Amino acid sequence: MKNAKSSKTPSLSSFAIEISPFPPMALLSTASPTRSIVVPALLLLSAASGALLLFCLLPSLSPSTPSSCSCSCPATSTTTTTVTTTTTSPSAKSIPTSTSQEDVLWLKKLLAQNLLVDVPLSQAEWHELRKGINPRTRAQQLQDLLNFHGIAHYEGLEAENHTALPCPGELLVEEHHSNYGEPWAGGRDVFEFLASATNLSPSDMVMEIGCGTLRVGIHFIQYLDPNHFHCLERDKLSLMAALRYELPAHGLLYKRPLIIKGEDMDFTNFGEGVSYDLIYASAVFLHIPDKLVWVGLERLASRLKPGKGRIFVSHNIKFCRRLGGEECKRRLTNLGLEYVGVQTHDSVLFNHYETWFEFRRLKV
Repeated sequence: MKNAKSSKTPSLSSFAIEISPFPPMALLSTASPTRSIVVPALLLLSAASGALLLFCLLPSLSPSTPSSCSCSCPATSTTTTTVTTTTTSPSAKSIPTSTSQEDVLWLKKLLAQNLLVDVPLSQAEWHELRKGINPRTRAQQLQDLLNFHGIAHYEGLEAENHTALPCPGELLVEEHHSNYGEPWAGGRDVFEFLASATNLSPSDMVMEIGCGTLRVGIHFIQYLDPNHFHCLERDKLSLMAALRYELPAHGLLYKRPLIIKGEDMDFTNFGEGVSYDLIYASAVFLHIPDKLVWVGLERLASRLKPGKGRIFVSHNIKFCRRLGGEECKRRLTNLGLEYVGVQTHDSVLFNHYETWFEFRRLKV
């Protein structure tokens, strides 16, 4: 090929010199018609062939060719890396589990921007803010719902054909949000504390003992991957509110939480071989006999993941203190558990703090 390159190059130059003296009109006015057509065509064809050959040979002779080739490999590698990075699973995404100081400052700035820093101090001032709004208590809302169903609604059999999941009016007006000794918003505080204390990730498994109407659990369900939240609840009304209102209203049916009605710390319906990163009971053990609490701990100890797994119990651990320190420690040791310590957390929205007691599997 080297010989071919050197032999062709001079001929390309000669074609250029030979063609350049002939203006286009001179070629057309030649005396012999046959020569005037055939000769220029051959010359042009030869010139075009030579130019094409030169175009193909020049890249291989150019000194910049090696550097251009060497650049193509990193470009391919970078593309591959980018594709790999963008195909991360939902569990690996960074989802905040607590309110940051930056979040607080942002909201305060927005409140100031909208002149909402000062809040009404009396019922009259609150009423003044309502202006054209017709304030209704939950009882009045429920009565309106029962009497009028809504501004626009279906009658007769059609009423059943257009509602996929009919919900009782008592749940629609959220009466169950007032069934707690503190504001409903406190459920978010519990979630933020437990998720941060355990360094929770969406792929972790969580069990709540007594999830009630999902005051706390709704936030875990939102955060966790589908099928990763389990709950044992005994109260029928609470279960009805959780399943018939809270899950559909928050668009969380696709998360498929396993919420089961049961008593006496019976966890058999949650399946064999399931282990949890977090097991918690929020203000539940206060209302359960000590003996039953120990039964629950015995059945859950083997389901707690070694190392990371934690059990958190709120408010107090009277079931343990009534036995005395040494006896409590002995019982925990027999279950393969140990007491870690006590922690407290503050509320974001109201003047309140909560106390939590932490347990884990014994280190082998």
